Amino acid sequence: MTDGAFKALVVDETDGTVRAGIDDVSPESLPEGDVLVSVEYSTVNYKDGLAVTGKGKVVRRYPMVPGVDFAGTVEKPASPRWKAGDRVILTGWGVGETHWGGLAQRARVDGEWLVALPDGMSTREAMAIGTAGFTAMLAIMELERHGMSPGGPEVVVTGAAGGLGSVAVALLARSGYRVVASTGRQDAHEYLRGLGAAEIIDRDVLPGLAERPLQSARWAAAVDAVGGATLAGLLTSMREGGSIAVCGNAGGAGFSSTVFPFILRGVTMIGIESVRVPRSQRGEAWNRLGRELPAELLNGMTQVVPLEAVPHLAEEILAGKVRGRVVVDVNA
Repeated sequence: MTDGAFKALVVDETDGTVRAGIDDVSPESLPEGDVLVSVEYSTVNYKDGLAVTGKGKVVRRYPMVPGVDFAGTVEKPASPRWKAGDRVILTGWGVGETHWGGLAQRARVDGEWLVALPDGMSTREAMAIGTAGFTAMLAIMELERHGMSPGGPEVVVTGAAGGLGSVAVALLARSGYRVVASTGRQDAHEYLRGLGAAEIIDRDVLPGLAERPLQSARWAAAVDAVGGATLAGLLTSMREGGSIAVCGNAGGAGFSSTVFPFILRGVTMIGIESVRVPRSQRGEAWNRLGRELPAELLNGMTQVVPLEAVPHLAEEILAGKVRGRVVVDVNA
């Protein structure tokens, strides 16, 4: 890469209207940071969809280069932690919201935000995992700390055909859990069974359970990427001592419940925050992903697109039409 202009997806706002387009950007325009990274791959998450379309209050200042994730090679470090040629990953830290993100051929960031690419993992595979897969692993790690173990009662994953849900299904099934996948997409059933789901239920089943304070106890644990009425239904149907890892709000930010699941069954809700996770926990999660998520499964849930495809895909992901993971080759 030369010292000249580079390609980036830039989102700007004029008179309340948000527009996204591919621009040539000069290196001098990059925000402050002590590490310059040559970006190889980024991805499109739900939050990126909101940023690119302007449909959510994700971007805090304009113009902005969205992209909450990226992976690439350190080009110019001014941080003692990194040297030129190091392979790195970034997820979170407000990148793509308050600090220019990964949907560009270059990024300049705080070196403390980066983690080393695990041995044997490519930058493409890292972005096939991205924040979605990283969050799925954080959820599983927390559920394990709260007693979830293979061979026990069923574990349910909501929003299972999405990026986070897909990785959660694959990881849990490979570790020996009986996984029930909740989805509203009939065309995703074969795909989810291929990831290891033992059973698939329609997404309308769980919200319907919220009609009563307690239902028959079924789930030992849950990874919930949906929120809203789905989360309310999960609470009513958890087993004694069961735990729910709350990871998303695609179905709504609010929900209505009673105290009964908590005081009569000892149910635990665990909030999964993936933006400012401590370095040690980040490293543990990424190393486990490198060991436990087979490349062939990851490839089967991933599509690779050029930077120019992102505006259209941002609309698709918000409409729930994107299955699995989307990797963006910023140099294609």
